[in-house]
Amino acid sequence: MKSQIIDKTSSHLLLGIQKLIEQKGRNVAFYLNTEISRLYWSIGNYIVTEVQHETYAQYGQQILATMSQELTEKFGKGYTYSALTRMIKVAEAYNEELFATVSQTLSWSHFIELVSVEDITKRLFYQQMCIAEHWSVRTLRQKENAMLFERTVIAAKPDDVVAQQLQTISSGNITPDLVFKNTYILDFLGLSGYYSEKDLENAIISQLEEFILELGQGFAFLERQKRLSIDSTDYYLDLLFYHRKLNRLVAIDLKLGKFKPEYKGQMELYLKYLQKYDQQPHEHSPIGLLLCSEGNTEHIELLMLGEENIKVAQYLTALPDKQWFIDKLNKAITIAQQNAHLSQHIAENK
Repeated sequence: MKSQIIDKTSSHLLLGIQKLIEQKGRNVAFYLNTEISRLYWSIGNYIVTEVQHETYAQYGQQILATMSQELTEKFGKGYTYSALTRMIKVAEAYNEELFATVSQTLSWSHFIELVSVEDITKRLFYQQMCIAEHWSVRTLRQKENAMLFERTVIAAKPDDVVAQQLQTISSGNITPDLVFKNTYILDFLGLSGYYSEKDLENAIISQLEEFILELGQGFAFLERQKRLSIDSTDYYLDLLFYHRKLNRLVAIDLKLGKFKPEYKGQMELYLKYLQKYDQQPHEHSPIGLLLCSEGNTEHIELLMLGEENIKVAQYLTALPDKQWFIDKLNKAITIAQQNAHLSQHIAENK
């Protein structure tokens, strides 16, 4: 009997001690990673401060080459010429206060990847999304390669608006413009040539996991072909999702061809129904996403002015080259700027 008690007590103590060791081990690893990142930033900042504008000149490069050899001999391969240049780039991109804050969440490898993004607004987008959605470095690279920023609705807005909305992520808030894209890549569906809306819907359901990954984090599938009975008339919503962070129902309607004005009225009807009969007391108003196979940016911009609860996006069943996304974003930015100037002109002349 004593032997059983001893064994039971020993097992209990062993399990408790094991948990303590694992927890402290994780804390030590986190602390070491954070301190190493701060060390690398400090080295980069020190070099920038001492060498200043000569850092990238031939003179500065020779100094770095000499230092890297000596540091590598004394401290190992972590101080190669390439490593030192990365430290400098991170120190130039992040001041001490910002780095101290962000380095509590992101690793040094994250910073190396982020500073390769030259556009400051785009870099801030990926930085904040890494923090909010706990992206690994591998995931970050995948998102960059998939042109996520260029495809996100917010990308067409002025830089100050983008920065303002991105800052809200740190407080746990997120806006629809950060969730929804203007283009979705559905190349995993295996569709080519002629296909119907029904074929598209069937393909999405059969590849639902991939579709949700393309939609982004936070989406949960609820229903397919949801029936909405209004005045003895039945309407059918293609797909109904819920977004956890937005705390909203998301109605998705699939369309072949370009966006048409009547689609907006149809979606508004669906959203009103969902708001009246399906929305829970703690939820925000539903939001709609019209997925069209062809894009017509200007048409959409003109009709969707002031609308926040309906989004229109193009879906592609094959992956285009990166320049296609850049051209589309530039076109959207131009149209948005023209509309902003027009609205300002109208307001000034009232």
